Amino acid sequence: MKVQDKDRENEMRRQRGFGLRLNLFFFSVFVIFSVIIVRTAMLQFVEGPQLKQEAVSRVTRDIPMQPVRGNILSAEGVPIAYSKPIQTLYATPLKNYGDNNEKGLQNRPELKKVVNQLLAKFKELNPNGEQPTLEQMVGQGAKAGLLDLNNNSHYGYMPRKIKMELNEAEVAYFKEHKNEFKGVLMLEVVEETTREYDPDSVAVQTVGYLSKFRSVRENKNFELYQTIFKNQSKQSDPTLQYLEEEIVGYYGLEQQFQETLRGKNGYKRIEITPQSMAKEGGTEVIVAPEKGDNIWMTINKYVQTETEKAISSQIRTLQATHPYVSTGFAVAMEVETGKVVSMASMPDFDANYYNTGSISTEHYNEIENLYINGTIRAKAPDDQRNKAESVVYMGSTIKPLSVLIGLKEGLFTPYTYYYDKGITYLNESDKKGIKNAGGHFLGNINPMIAIEKSSNTFMIDMVGKKLLDKYGSQVIDVWDKRMKEFGLGVPTKIDLPGEQAGTIDYTNKNESLLTRSAMSSFGQLGKYTTMQLAQYTVMLANRGERLKPQIVDKITNAEGKTILTAKREVLNKAEYSDEYWNLIQKGMNTELKGTFDDFPYDYARKTGTSTQRVRGIDIDNGVFIAYAPRDNPKLAVAVVVPEGGFGSQSAAPIARKIFDAYDYEYGLDGNPKKLQPKTNEDGTPVDGAAVQNP
Repeated sequence: MKVQDKDRENEMRRQRGFGLRLNLFFFSVFVIFSVIIVRTAMLQFVEGPQLKQEAVSRVTRDIPMQPVRGNILSAEGVPIAYSKPIQTLYATPLKNYGDNNEKGLQNRPELKKVVNQLLAKFKELNPNGEQPTLEQMVGQGAKAGLLDLNNNSHYGYMPRKIKMELNEAEVAYFKEHKNEFKGVLMLEVVEETTREYDPDSVAVQTVGYLSKFRSVRENKNFELYQTIFKNQSKQSDPTLQYLEEEIVGYYGLEQQFQETLRGKNGYKRIEITPQSMAKEGGTEVIVAPEKGDNIWMTINKYVQTETEKAISSQIRTLQATHPYVSTGFAVAMEVETGKVVSMASMPDFDANYYNTGSISTEHYNEIENLYINGTIRAKAPDDQRNKAESVVYMGSTIKPLSVLIGLKEGLFTPYTYYYDKGITYLNESDKKGIKNAGGHFLGNINPMIAIEKSSNTFMIDMVGKKLLDKYGSQVIDVWDKRMKEFGLGVPTKIDLPGEQAGTIDYTNKNESLLTRSAMSSFGQLGKYTTMQLAQYTVMLANRGERLKPQIVDKITNAEGKTILTAKREVLNKAEYSDEYWNLIQKGMNTELKGTFDDFPYDYARKTGTSTQRVRGIDIDNGVFIAYAPRDNPKLAVAVVVPEGGFGSQSAAPIARKIFDAYDYEYGLDGNPKKLQPKTNEDGTPVDGAAVQNP
């Protein structure tokens, strides 16, 4: 009995062990199949596209097609920079024709025969056009030709650009006979674009121009392109890859809005041979380029061109008495919106010199000193004689602010009188003294008259010296804070690259605190850009709001849909009492003989003449700021004419023409004069016709 029980127990143990092993077996099978299923799913849904792409890439290559750049338009919709379609002929060698190996040399005669046939066809279809030569096509020695037969700049399978701007006959022929040179060259007509600029050279330095990506990608002045270049290896989307020969924005809006304007590459996927040559007829996929978005400027073409003509005309007039005058700068900015309606840095140049992304040596020598936008940064002198820069001391245009500071700091009241002797002295050891312009003796004056009559002595004695007495060693810090509150010494934040904050000389510790405080009070120790002066003038007009200058009004896509609209932006607010603002507004009443005699609006203005040492002598820079109408300001204008003499004589006439142009186009009273009917001398309408742009 015991033996039977033991046998039964052993049998049950064997059955349990077998069941356990069987369960482990099925579990293992389940796990293995689960892993296989998951791995299969991963291959199919996750890694599949990548593996497929790798497989495809072994036999195909993506040939990029340049993006279509968006347009830059004026406020009224005139294209200022635009992409013009052109037809380009590309050729892809289908064999090895390099002269650096035996096989290529053997194939060369075949290629030259075909190229000569091609050149003959060029001449037949376009007899008056400029034609490449055989040497230019195939190259000679180490010099690569258009076909780049030694693959110096191209992979073997890449198309070579051999002729641009084909005429209709060439386009028709090469589209129909693209297989005529079968086995030697694969020809293809591709529609591309070239950049064109308004022939009137409208706001050239503001709009900007173009350069090739390879020329700017490592330039430290173009951080955007350095970043793009560093990220190229990580960019898997062929539509976002930058091409070495691609034209990109260079200065101005073209650079600032590069990624907005650029659009996307297209690409053509082709089959290649094991020798990395294009397989004839092996195109698989074509993805067309996408057009970039369009930038609409706040700049009005009519007001801008009138501004440019006004500066150029004034330079010519001034050269009769001021032979070193060669440049002029102006900015007109709407008081309510901050929109810049004109900004001119003259002389300018034809931006079409750069429309291919490069410039000839002859053209570069012509514009070498003209491409900098002198309204937002220091502009190099135009020649060796003229050492004056575009960023100059603001002179007496600072006096409204000096008086505001004096009132705010309690240095005097609106009713304080000061006896102006025409000269003042910094201290007892000062034997020379500082005079008013022309040495004018003004007698008893209050702060408002001090602005109107441009009293240097009031500013020195009542602002510079008293501010030093109040703050001692901290006086420069206090002055600097007030200047920057009004945008003087800090960037205006305009949407343009390369803006500078001006040059602050009152921090120079080589001069005494007294000298620095006194000289600053009447505008001789702070150099600022014309754009900063315009922003400052807007602040005087709108009573303390520092507006960001708007240079772009909106952005639209290729279908015309608005995708971004610029909004009024207040950077900071300077808080002063209405009594002080009223005083300043009344004080900005400088007498101007002749220039504004028939101006139909009351307007606030301040002339300035800043002194600078150039060529071993003291020269005078003309500066002028104004806004109109006085009680309901619409437009603020700032003008700088280096070495132009008194601002009333050099800069003010330019400002008058800018106001007139704006009044004509928009109306300083809200009624554009271009829409008003023409009248006879007796005031009767001339056939009811309305005035149109001249």
